[in-house]
Amino acid sequence: MQTLIKSVDEQSVESAKKILLDGGVIGMPTETVYGLAGVGTMPEAVKKIFEIKGRPSDNPLIAHVHKHYDLDKLVLVKHDYVYKLIEKFTPGPLTLVFESKRVVCDEATCGGDTLAVRIPSHQGCQQLLQAVDMPVVAPSANLSKHTSPVTAEHVYNDLNGKIPLILDGGKCTGGIESTVLDVTGEIPRILRAGLVTKEMIEEVVGKCLIAEHKEGDRVKSPGVKYKHYRPNCKTALFEEKELDLVKKAYQEEIDCGGKPFVMCADHVGEKLKGVNLLLLGDTPEKIASNLYDKLLEGERKATLIIAVAMPDEKGVNMGIMNRLRKSCG
Repeated sequence: MQTLIKSVDEQSVESAKKILLDGGVIGMPTETVYGLAGVGTMPEAVKKIFEIKGRPSDNPLIAHVHKHYDLDKLVLVKHDYVYKLIEKFTPGPLTLVFESKRVVCDEATCGGDTLAVRIPSHQGCQQLLQAVDMPVVAPSANLSKHTSPVTAEHVYNDLNGKIPLILDGGKCTGGIESTVLDVTGEIPRILRAGLVTKEMIEEVVGKCLIAEHKEGDRVKSPGVKYKHYRPNCKTALFEEKELDLVKKAYQEEIDCGGKPFVMCADHVGEKLKGVNLLLLGDTPEKIASNLYDKLLEGERKATLIIAVAMPDEKGVNMGIMNRLRKSCG
């Protein structure tokens, strides 16, 4: 199969729509990461997504819909606070987990009774979703457990020959996957941290919990059970107060004939003169936006990526640390 990359325009969206409605799978841009997209009401299309990615069969998918889509077709909205969240944070990087009406096929929900739904803000993605006018399920468009893609080229590097089309919507601005919020209960619970933070949610609804994922729990959301986001090279993770250990690990890799890089915030890089750096930025939002891009750059250049952790886990840093532990821990 030949994999084409086409910029998002009226013609390429029409081509993508035809592939999707024929039961095919494509690469789709969003503001967070690129998705491997198929129509969520078509079991065979959903099976292709799992097969192409090599994704575990108990790891459910998120349904993406356009901003005018009637959510009542897909899910039960049981609590009034949900409408406040929708008004404040969508379209955007927030996924809401509802009780499902089972319109989206069991293959996508892994047989569960809940459905995760997101309304992306990326203009090209909205254009496609409005053209298709059906729930489009899409995990990240990469091989399972590899670092998530934030450019069309990243998708191509993992999935060339496996899908017919990648819509190129530019580099993703968000950079890490959406916050996933369980809204089936009286109080919302964060299942996966992201760019919409606990503090932001509490400003709107008053209280928000962080879910504890325990062995044997049924998975309601992607990104909570398996090791993800790993680059194809060695990795290590240190706290900022452990820069002496960072320098030691760096030198040990050089002594072994390797080529280490340190991935860190800009202010940390200023303390590490004379080393190879993958600088992430100077704010949590910039660091999140650059994280996967720098991990993928690192795997091309380095034999070892030494990551330096965030100073705390407040706000967006919670989502960054979730990804750093899974990619480098």
